[in-house]
Amino acid sequence: MITSTSNPKIKWVRNLQASSRARRREGVFIVEGVRLAEEALASSWPVRLVLYTSELDERGYALLRGYSERGAPLEQVAPHVLNAASDTETPQGILVALEQRSLSLPASLDLVLIPDQLRDPGNLGTMLRTAAAAGASAVILPPETVDPFSPKVVRSGMGAHFRIPIHSLDWDEIQIRLQNLHIYLAAAGDGLAYTQADLRPPLAFIIGSEAHGASPQAESLAHERLHIPMPGGVESLNAAVSAGILLFEALRQRNAKS
Repeated sequence: MITSTSNPKIKWVRNLQASSRARRREGVFIVEGVRLAEEALASSWPVRLVLYTSELDERGYALLRGYSERGAPLEQVAPHVLNAASDTETPQGILVALEQRSLSLPASLDLVLIPDQLRDPGNLGTMLRTAAAAGASAVILPPETVDPFSPKVVRSGMGAHFRIPIHSLDWDEIQIRLQNLHIYLAAAGDGLAYTQADLRPPLAFIIGSEAHGASPQAESLAHERLHIPMPGGVESLNAAVSAGILLFEALRQRNAKS
């Protein structure tokens, strides 16, 4: 059992939790808790290390058996050691270091979400979860968007990383990938009301950050602007809420009987 917070493996995990540069360099990210560890195991995601405490319940020990059967390196640690390695205030007895990779982009994209210059990790995680729930083809992240593998994004995504392709691309690559899609830019009070747009053909939604709006590259790439009418007079909606409204309107239109 690891009982010291100075253990090299614990220092390694703590560095991964704190630094996007370290995550990129090592090609690793962290998930915490039984639910996300189950998602990672079910998706056969490559594992670097599993830390656990004796406080796990039977569900947690069944999870450990699953990781053991796949040859993952398991290390029991004292509860205070897991507390030190964790990014949460109340660790759930298990932490898993996973290889940082993304599911492959499908050959034909149909519904794509592009969070542009989004800096809030909770917002991005919620958008990833929403895109996965709506059955989107992919989420594409332009430059200046928060690291999708940061601990808070991963927690807020609730397993979206294992269900939907999430790719960080530059704008030239994005333009190439989206060349057969109609690209909508969400804009407060500008353009067509989203319910009046035909969202059935293949498309992409660009959602800018609340603080900075859309980047010049996003503005030039978009074919059309959409807005969400707000009769209450509020200036703007939360970016994740806007993404949910637009994605599920596209889903509604596509499922509606013609």
